[in-house]
Amino acid sequence: MKPSTEQIPIYSLHNFSSPERKSQQFQVEVFDANRHFSVKYPHRHDFFEVLYLQKGSGYHVIDSNKYEIRPACVFFMSPGQAHKLELSNDIEGYIFIFTSDFYLLNRTNQKTLIEFPFFYTIHQDNPPLQLENENDACFLETLFKQGIYEIGKGGESVPEMLRSILDLVLTTCATRYPINENFLKGKGQFLVKRFFQLVEENYLKNLSLTDYADLMGITANHLTQTVKQLTGKTSSQIMKAKQLLEIKRLLVHTNMNVSEIANQLNFEDQSYFTKFFKRETGLTPLQYRTDGLK
Repeated sequence: MKPSTEQIPIYSLHNFSSPERKSQQFQVEVFDANRHFSVKYPHRHDFFEVLYLQKGSGYHVIDSNKYEIRPACVFFMSPGQAHKLELSNDIEGYIFIFTSDFYLLNRTNQKTLIEFPFFYTIHQDNPPLQLENENDACFLETLFKQGIYEIGKGGESVPEMLRSILDLVLTTCATRYPINENFLKGKGQFLVKRFFQLVEENYLKNLSLTDYADLMGITANHLTQTVKQLTGKTSSQIMKAKQLLEIKRLLVHTNMNVSEIANQLNFEDQSYFTKFFKRETGLTPLQYRTDGLK
């Protein structure tokens, strides 16, 4: 089948950086109405983004959710998420964009980005962090400004300095972000995080629960019990949530028809695809395309 001519464009970090910085894996800069790049909305990234907004108003649509911008707030974007911004002219803030490789390079610990609750993109809801404490807002502003200063100063130490600043930004936000404490304290947290990661990497293949268990070298029953204990959801529910999230992304942000979306997500039967979506959402795919963000 001929693919749709209007799929969600995917941009790399160099699309948002000045020409002389195309080889870099990170950027920190002021975010305001003068920040213009040749990109189309909606779009996806293949990098991570932390957007800190101090002033202004508007809306930020991430996947199928529309969030009102109420400064001071912080938005988080993971690779693969689709988004678009509707901003007032007085918008002000800072943005830190970076690749996974940049964050992980030369690290002495085993911490990964999936450790942070706002980067669990398996979840359908990805709300911003509202900064209620003025000290937190000021501290984050200082960190972003320091990052901009270090980049402007230059030198061999810039990447490591920026990793340290990024760690402080992410850790500060994580301590203020609402999370499921049981998830963090469970004995099987590494297994669950690995499962989340595999679902993110393989959702287009429409793998079965047994397929994921085999990739992890455990039984499907053990996987389901551990996931249920730490998240309150079954493995199948998490797999299904990821499928639904991607379907909603494509319905909201592309003109792909139902058959094209079903094929892209490896559903063999379009009729089953439609029944699956309606059973889970109460709407047909076309109804959701019309009503999903209302």
